Formats: sequence, structure tokens, C-alpha cells
Amino acid sequence: MEMLGLAVVYLAAGGLGQKVAIVGNISPAWPPAGVALAALVVLGVSRWPGVFVAATVMALLSGVPFLSAVGVGLGNTLAAVLGAWLLRRVDFDTSLERIRDVVALCAGAGVLCLGVGAAVGATSLVLSGRLAWESLAVGLRVGWVGDLMGVLVVAPPLMLFRRCERPRRFSEAVGLAGLTSLLCCTVFFIPDLPRSAAHAATFLLFPMSAWAALRFGPRGTAAATLCIAAASIVGTARDHGPFSTDDLTQDLLVLQLFIAANAVTGLLLAAVSTERQRAVGQLQLLATTVRGVHEGVLIAEVRDGGALRTVFANQALCSLLGYRLEDLLGEDPCTLYGAQGLEFRQRTRQSLLAGEPVFAEVQLLRKDGGLVSSEVLLSPVRASDEDVTHFVATHRDISATKELQARLVAAERVAAVGTLAAGVGHEINNPLAYLVLNLESAERNLTQGGMAGTRDAMASVRSALEGAERIRLIVRDLQVFSRQGNQDRGVVDLNALVPPAVRIISHALRHRARLVEEFGPVPRVSGSEARLGQVLLNLLVNAMQAIPEGNPSMNEVRVRTSTDATGWARVDVVDSGAGIPAHVLPRIFEAFYTTKSSGEGTGLGLAICQQIIRSHGGELEVRSEPGRGSVFSVLLPPARVQVATPPRPLPRVSPPPAPSKVRRGRVLVVDDEPRLAQSMRLLLEPYHDVVTTTRGGEALALVDAGHRFDVILCDLQMPETDGSAVYQHLCAHAPDQASRVVFISGGAYTPESRAFIDSVPTRVLEKPVRPDVLMGTVDAAMAAAEALASDVSSDGVVAEPTVAVASGTRH
Repeated sequence: MEMLGLAVVYLAAGGLGQKVAIVGNISPAWPPAGVALAALVVLGVSRWPGVFVAATVMALLSGVPFLSAVGVGLGNTLAAVLGAWLLRRVDFDTSLERIRDVVALCAGAGVLCLGVGAAVGATSLVLSGRLAWESLAVGLRVGWVGDLMGVLVVAPPLMLFRRCERPRRFSEAVGLAGLTSLLCCTVFFIPDLPRSAAHAATFLLFPMSAWAALRFGPRGTAAATLCIAAASIVGTARDHGPFSTDDLTQDLLVLQLFIAANAVTGLLLAAVSTERQRAVGQLQLLATTVRGVHEGVLIAEVRDGGALRTVFANQALCSLLGYRLEDLLGEDPCTLYGAQGLEFRQRTRQSLLAGEPVFAEVQLLRKDGGLVSSEVLLSPVRASDEDVTHFVATHRDISATKELQARLVAAERVAAVGTLAAGVGHEINNPLAYLVLNLESAERNLTQGGMAGTRDAMASVRSALEGAERIRLIVRDLQVFSRQGNQDRGVVDLNALVPPAVRIISHALRHRARLVEEFGPVPRVSGSEARLGQVLLNLLVNAMQAIPEGNPSMNEVRVRTSTDATGWARVDVVDSGAGIPAHVLPRIFEAFYTTKSSGEGTGLGLAICQQIIRSHGGELEVRSEPGRGSVFSVLLPPARVQVATPPRPLPRVSPPPAPSKVRRGRVLVVDDEPRLAQSMRLLLEPYHDVVTTTRGGEALALVDAGHRFDVILCDLQMPETDGSAVYQHLCAHAPDQASRVVFISGGAYTPESRAFIDSVPTRVLEKPVRPDVLMGTVDAAMAAAEALASDVSSDGVVAEPTVAVASGTRH
């Protein structure tokens, strides 16, 4: 039925075309060419027999001999088939809403393929005698242009009006149709209209086509073109209108140029308008989407000389940073990265101008001066193949993620130490028992009296001091792995960091394997001692758990420090355990992935270790072979400045404190632990006058009452009035006493107390304080006070106090 319908429509259109045939039954306007192309494009190339039969019958009805009629039918069919095949190859869309589709229809299917059909048809007419050889060129030209008119005028309406739809602007469409019809009748059907007026009126038809294209798209253009072409062809054939002269052939050829220009211009303008509307719609959708996303988006323009200027920022970014949109527009976006330092901003700018995307974690500067942790993707935008005109910055607030990561790190640190709790407890219990037994022995010897008893008591006390020193070292090692938060980075000696981790794990490991330490020359690195210590402890725990209990002489865990070939610091943790299977090895750094039994691991240890090492600019590598153990290697870049660090002293018993070398002074001891305050009083009282109190408020009351002290030993963390409050009150009301404060702390710093300690020039001693260190610190503080007093007496001007740092550790 489709082929029959196609043949009927083809014959009807051919009858109209034959009415204006001029050269050997060749028509300068051949509608069947458009019918055939549209049918094969819409219905499929398989309908070509309908075109062939209809074209052959049409030629026979025109008086063409059978063989020539077959040749004409073959030429028309070949043109339609080639045109449909070409359009399918270029992914042609019958909606004609793209410029490429209009160009493919006009230049491809029209100009190229129709030339083949016209050549076959004209040659067939020449061979049959219906067309003279000398007229072949004219016939070929007229036939080719006639087919092109059919394609440009008839094919678009057939493709676009397959379904009847009411125009969106129906009243405007009716007005446009009426006005176009009125102009066509005026130009082409009024017989007495002067030729000059007809020519002038013809130009008014182009605005009609433009109106139809811009307001109604390809459908409006196709309808207007069909109307104008039909009116102009009929009027010219009746010798009316601006294109009618005494030469009908010349008239129709000029008319063809008019129709082609009108059709192609209208179709292109409609496609351009449709693509523009689609692009504007997509841009509006994109803008709406960007404004509504939760991530902050900033778009900056790259100006001459590489200067950057913000042209867009969405509401999410403005809310994140506390700015209004007007505050950001026109500004250099690099000012938002002020917290990153000049080097980072310069490197980022260079990468963007070079067209390279940048992905990083940054600290954004809020309007109120605060910082926001953000994950940013900076993407350059090229307007051509060479120039970067804009870049897009997508920011994701990761403050909550960073806080969660910090909590996970702290939890894993506690888990690692908790795994070793029994061993650490054993290590503390041994010297604690040693300490208790020697003190009891000393008490018993002193009770007996006599020189022998005193001598034995002194020996027992010295032995007790040795046990206390061992406990102090264990507590100090534990502090390395229990500090909270991101500590300030400094220069870390890995050779000094390994022994504390080894000592903590040694008791738990002794039932599984030998522990071997192998130290080599290694550059110092820049980083956090607490976090790097956590990595070492986690790797040692991981190595321990890879080795079963029961045969320590056959297994080994080796910790080796060295410098690799690139000059980076290297720490290898080697175990002789079961190894890691090949299918498991790629996943060991994934969070929460673990092959250990319940209670042995959470799957976070190695993931956190890798995150910590990468945050230090290094890499964590692993090599393993099932049955032959594993090697975990920590690689860290060397610090830019290699600070010489003295070797860590071996554990020793503190010598008796030397007698004070300065004058007798007044010392105020402020500590909420009464026994500790009393112990310090007993140590210092032979050389100084000592006043003790367990409350910061009482100490301030003494100073406010007029009491003055040469040294104030103050606990940092106390209930009610803590050490920072004491110091701040002294700075405001007794600044001469504030310069004499020495803080004593157990090391459990809060972020607030750490920030306070870092901001004031005071000494800080760690508990437990060795007697010689305490005496030396008091002497140094008094010497500094005497130097200050001499400066005042000699010059009459109060000099800035010089703070001598005693041998306590400052954190």
C-alpha cells in the first residue's frame, strides 16, 4: 500500500511538473524529485520500486519510448536512492533543526545526487531522439535544476508535515500565511502591475520567509517556501510577475535562482534560530543547575597578561565563604586561596594558563577571616585549540569529612595502642613492682637505724629511682602515639622515632618473633612526630598479627631505616609472616577492608597509614609473597632544612640535685595535686623559701595582696582557674611576676592549651620532672630575674626580660 500511495503521489506531482516542461519534456521544476527523496528517507530505501515504476510510467505518458522511459525512471530512482543513502550516512534528521541537516539536504542530496539522475535521464532522452545532441547540455542543466527545485520546495514539507499539528502561535501563523498569499498574488497574478513595482514587491517576500523561519522554525519556512514557489512558478508560466519575459526558458531559470535562494536562506535561518534557542535553553538549564547545586562553583575569565577576573559564582559558594555575589564579581579568584601560600597560587595559575586541570585540597579564606577546608577541581575552558579563555572552579566543603578523618585517625591510634595494652601494662608493672619493693626496703632499713641501715636505704632509693625513670620513659613513648589533632609539623628524625614504637610493641611481639632494629643514615623529614609515629606503630602491629604465636625463634620482624636512590627517607618494616595473597594485595589500602578475624582489625589501619604518609608528600609501598612474608616501605621526602638533632640519651638514673648556685629566693608552687606540690617544696626548701597552694585563685590572691616571688611554678591544667588564666591575670595586673612563670604539665594538652603555650614565651616542664631538671630550671629563672634587675638598676630603664629555656620539653 505504501508503494502504491507513493506511485500515485509521484504521478500527481509529475503532472504538475509537466505543465512547465520546456526542453524535450524536461521541466525546470520537477516536484516528483522531492516526493521520491522524502519517501525513501521517511519510509526507507526499500520503497525504491515504487519510485521506479511511477517515474517510468510518467515518462511513457509523456510520449517517451519504452527503453528511454526505463532510462528516465532509472535516473530518477538512482538520484532518490543515492540521496537517501547519503542522508542516512550523515545521520540526517528530518526535523531540519540543525544546520548540518540543511546543508546535507541541499548540497548532498540536492546538488550531488540529483546530478547523477539528471545525467542518466537526459542521456536516455538523447538516445531515444526526444532530445537533440546539441541540446544535451541545456537539457542536463534544466533537468538537474528542476530536480533541485523539487527537493528544496517539496521534500521539506513532506518530511515536516507528516503529522498535522496546530501551530503554537496560531493567530500569528494565520496572519503570516494571509500576508504572504496576498503578496504572492500581488506580485505574480496582477497582469497590469508595472514591472518595477513587481520587482520591488518581490523583495518583500524575503522578510516573509525570515518571519516564518524565526517565529515558526523549519515548518514555517517549508510552508512559506512552498507557497511562494507555487505562486511564482504558476504566475511566471502565465507570463505574469517580474520574471516573465519573451523567453520562457530564461524566465524559468531566473525564477529557479529566486526560489533556490529563498528556500536555502529560509531553511538555514530556521536551523540557526532553532539551534540558538536550543543552546539558550541548555545554557539556562545549566545556569539553573549550577545555581542550585550544593557544591560551590566559580567561573573566572582569563584576561590579557594572564590576569583572572571572576564572572560568576553560585549561591552555594557565596554561602560557604560568607560573601555576596557582588563582592566576588570582578575580583581575582586567587585571593580566596590566600591561606595556601604564594607558591601554591603561582603553581595553580601556571597550570591553568597551560590548560591543565588541577585537583587539590585547599583552605579557602572566608570573609570573616576563618578558613574552610575544600576539595577543588579547577578546569580550564578553551574557546579555540590554543587559548584558555575561562576556568571553572568546583568547590566541595570537606570540613566535616576532615573532622571525621581526624576522628578515625584518633580511633585507630587508640585501637593500635589498645591492641598492645596488655604488653604495655606488663612493661609498666615490672618497674612499678621494682619501685615498690625498693621503697619498702628503704623504709625498713631506715626503721632499723644505724649507718648500715642508712646506707642500704640509700641504695634502695637509688634503685627505686631507676624504676621510676623506666616508667617515665614508657609514659613518654605512649605520649607520642596519644596526642590529639594535627600537630604542628617540624623536623623529625626517623631514627629517633623508631625506638619508642619498638619498645611499646616489644613485649607483645616477643612470643611471636625476634625484633631486629637496623639503623642507617636517613635524612630528616618535615612532618608530625605523632602521626608518623602512629604509622610506624600500626605497621609493627600489622607485622605482629601476620605471625602466629609459639615459635619466636623461627620468625623475625625487622625495622630498617635508610636513604633510597632518590635521596628520600625510607623505613622498611619486614616480617616473615604468612604474606598477602595476590588477589588481596590490591585492596589492602581500602578503608574497612580486612581479612583478619573479628576483634583483630577494623580495616582502617593501612588506609589511615597511607592517608597520613600521602599528606606528608610521601608514599606507602608494599611487597608480599604468600608464605614468605611482607615488606611495608614508608618513603618520605627530605626536609628542606636538615637540622642537626643530638642523639637521644639512654635511660639513666637522675643524679642527686646539685646545690643551688644562686641566692636564696622565694618560690611559689601552684599545683592541684597536693602530694606533688609537697614533694617540690621538700626538694626546693633547703635552698629557697617555698609557698605552696593547690588553687590558681589562691595564688592570684597572694600576688594581688602584694606578695612577690622570684619563680612561680604553675600547673597548666587545673580546675576552676587554670595556668593560662593565672598567666593572663599576671600579665594584666603584675607583669613583673608574669615573666617569672614556669609551667608544669602532664602532657595531656587540649587544642586551646596548646595554642596558649605556643603564644607565650614561657618554660614548660613535663611531668614527672627529674629533680636535677627542676632545680636547674629554678636557678635559670632566678638568674634571668637578677639579670633583669641589674639592667633596671644600671640604666634606669626596664629591659625586656630574657627567658632562658631550661631542659624541660616544650610541646
